[in-house]
Amino acid sequence: MPVLPRLITVLVSHRFSTVRMADLIVVVEGGRVAATGSHTDLMAQCGLYAELYELQARAYRT
Repeated sequence: MPVLPRLITVLVSHRFSTVRMADLIVVVEGGRVAATGSHTDLMAQCGLYAELYELQARAYRT
């Protein structure tokens, strides 16, 4: 079986519904990396990612 090369895709988005499916999410704040992890990891940290995710989700629920 041939070995496939590992591929990396960089996705820049403000839509959390798209971002949450990524294997690794990098949160950038003020030009610096503020946090990294999966959607589940970042939600558990209750940091900037979780705050912004909830803010956006709330807008779609109302």
